[in-house]
Order: sequence, then structure tokens, then C-alpha cells
Amino acid sequence: MRTERRATVAQDLLDVTFAALADPTRRAILARLARGEATVTELAEPFAMSQPAISKHLKVLERAGLVARGRDAQRRPCRLVAQPLKNANEWLGGYRRYWDEAFSELDLVLEGEMQHPERRDKTD
Repeated sequence: MRTERRATVAQDLLDVTFAALADPTRRAILARLARGEATVTELAEPFAMSQPAISKHLKVLERAGLVARGRDAQRRPCRLVAQPLKNANEWLGGYRRYWDEAFSELDLVLEGEMQHPERRDKTD
């Protein structure tokens, strides 16, 4: 029962992570935070949207555990939290072998084409 609960929680966290990553503005915010901490004002600069709109995106990212806000005197800098991205990457890694196999097969086909160019269909 305990293992099932942990698996369900992990799946729920993964769902929230992918939902947060589904929006291009939120991905851009994460890309900016990957370079270092930033305030909401700094994060809003490159976008044609208000600070409240950026704050809504930040709340989604915070709920997903992708962003944390600190307290630094008068400002509240945001920073990237990488663990949910690591978890998503590990989950995706389970499917990586399918891509590796497909690319290996493609390599074999291309090698055959290079060794026997006369076999190619001529469209002229």
C-alpha cells in the first residue's frame, strides 16, 4: 500500500511538472532562471505581459516545485529548482532506448545507401 501511494504521488508530481512545462512562457521563465535568480520584474521584461500575468505563471511553476522564491530584504528573487526536471528526464529516459534503436536502424539504412548509391531510386 505504501509503495502504491509513493508511486501515485510520484506520478502526480510528474503530471504537474509536464503541465507546467506545456506553456512556452513558463519554459522561457525557466530558461531565464537557469542563468540565475531573478525578480518578477526582471522576469516580466522580455514578455509583452503584466507582472500579475507573470506572477500567475510563477505560481504554476511553484506548485510544480520548479521555482522557489526567497526573501532578500525588499525583493523576493525567484530561483530554479531542478529536481522536478531531473525526475521528468529520468522518466523520459525509459523511452530513450526506443529512439536509440530507431536511430541505429536508420544508421544501417544510410550506410547501405552510401555503400551502394546505384540502388537509390532515380527521380530524374
